[in-house]
Amino acid sequence: MSKAAITVTENAPHRVGVVETASRDKTRKVTIQYVSKHPKYGKYVRKRTVLQVHDAKNETGVGDRVEIAECRPISRTKRWTVVRVVEKAAARIEPVFEADAGRRSKSK
Repeated sequence: MSKAAITVTENAPHRVGVVETASRDKTRKVTIQYVSKHPKYGKYVRKRTVLQVHDAKNETGVGDRVEIAECRPISRTKRWTVVRVVEKAAARIEPVFEADAGRRSKSK
């Protein structure tokens, strides 16, 4: 069974979001954050949309800012694909702790 290439039309919706999870092969979880005004109280509320996105080349990582576009359904949850990487994430530094840094010695 040959898989059809994933094409994106010119008038397909495009969004820019941040990659939150990159643990699965060819799938990324992208969060799009926005602000909307509450209809009754008028306060601006932060909201987000979380989308499952197809990344065919596995070129994105956690924290990358990506442009995504709507495409044909790829799986049950994936309807979007990565178009380009807008900005790579800064290198994340993992904190290194010593083995007994969290322990307290009990001396009497």
